[in-house]
Amino acid sequence: MNTGITIEPYQEKWAADFKRLNTAWLEAFFEVEPIDEQMLSNPQAYYLDKGGFIYFAVKNMEQVLGCYALIKGAPGCFELSKMAVDSSFQGNQLGHLLVQHAIDTAKGKGAGTLQLYSHSKLGAALHLYKKFGFVQIPVGDSVYKRSDIKMEKILT
Repeated sequence: MNTGITIEPYQEKWAADFKRLNTAWLEAFFEVEPIDEQMLSNPQAYYLDKGGFIYFAVKNMEQVLGCYALIKGAPGCFELSKMAVDSSFQGNQLGHLLVQHAIDTAKGKGAGTLQLYSHSKLGAALHLYKKFGFVQIPVGDSVYKRSDIKMEKILT
């Protein structure tokens, strides 16, 4: 892992990076759905004002390399959302760093469960989630058309 990388809480100056990273990922694998556009265009209102969190992997406090969000769900539950890593930094364990930080953050905020939605064609992501102890559960209702997998990790 490159040195000088820290995980930092949301700052308005990085809002464009949040949208850039996630739009690039969505366009590479799927499409940007209307709900994605809403979430990415106004992260303050969609995540933070509703009790959620956004974090960034930043190199030397300047270059945003990756990000993720936590959506506040049912009591004691967060959803890991909008995790993305800049394509030029993929393969450097940054995803591992972000997932571990998300787990630690959710635990620290008192959550007993961390959930996420994904897709069966995202083999590398699914492998990463399983490595961290996420297990597949019924999808139920998802706001995303692309979701065909739901996973959760019990944090307690």
